[in-house]
Amino acid sequence: MKAVICPKYGSADVLQLVEVEKPVPRDNEVRIRIHAATVSQGDCEIRSFKFPAWLWLPLRLYVGIWKPKRPILGMELAGEIESVGKEVTRFKKSDRVVASAGLRLGGHAEYACLPESCAIAKLPAKVAYEEAAPLPVGGANALHFLRKAKVQKGEKVLVNGAGGSIGSFGVQLAKYYGAEVTAVDCTEKLDMLRSIGADHVIDYTKQHFSESGEAYDVILDVVFKTQFSRAKKSLAENGRLLVANPKLSTLVRAPWTSRTTSKRVVVEFAGESSEDLRFLAELIEAGEIKPHIGRRYSLEQMAEAHAHVESGQKQGHVVITLDHS
Repeated sequence: MKAVICPKYGSADVLQLVEVEKPVPRDNEVRIRIHAATVSQGDCEIRSFKFPAWLWLPLRLYVGIWKPKRPILGMELAGEIESVGKEVTRFKKSDRVVASAGLRLGGHAEYACLPESCAIAKLPAKVAYEEAAPLPVGGANALHFLRKAKVQKGEKVLVNGAGGSIGSFGVQLAKYYGAEVTAVDCTEKLDMLRSIGADHVIDYTKQHFSESGEAYDVILDVVFKTQFSRAKKSLAENGRLLVANPKLSTLVRAPWTSRTTSKRVVVEFAGESSEDLRFLAELIEAGEIKPHIGRRYSLEQMAEAHAHVESGQKQGHVVITLDHS
């Protein structure tokens, strides 16, 4: 089968399209014929191994000291079950599914094997593979944080870094919960943010959101390049700050802020859940959310896809489409 491998850490140019052996599912695994995958920021971080210093050693030990232990990257995928192990009970051949490979990786190939116990959900008939592929990272993380915040109808929600995968889902899910949503990103992404439902937009190249004088019930900060004090100042009483990409200093200050003020800081990472993927897919089917696919690439264009994600110009999701004809 065709696969893109990362034989060593480095720039997008290290990626190679190769022929590898088709994986054979173990007794508890399913083999998925992949129709769509994504290139996420996480894929780029693993490839380049650009992580905060405090995460460097544990991740190096887990991911690989000198090169990735799992050279086929790709954290999320959608496709069709081609075969199942003899112990599998939840799925059968020809089921259409979306799946989180997570740090098991393997999505940048024509086929992948995953344990049945992974976050895998059957897709409604009307949901396209390309629409489903971004759900495990962007959709699941946005859903996790907004549920933690218990967003209520009429509350004011600000999404900082709204133009990416987690952020664009955050805007739409906050609207689904009935919030008034302000989306923050660069000039080039503002039209897209309006198109997915943002009530207000702020161009961070012209104004920091904390300078608007507005107080928000919930701030979902995906990029967290903002000073902690400035973000906290923009919260209303009983406000909730949701940090999807925390710095070490934020992890230290978050519990103290939550204990000593009326404001709460959430820095937990989302777990993997088949139920969450199923719920998000049903929202797509119902027309409540629609993943914004900024660009599509083939396996052969993987290096170009990585470079685009790293450019910071990505709008919504970068999807890899696979043609099995």
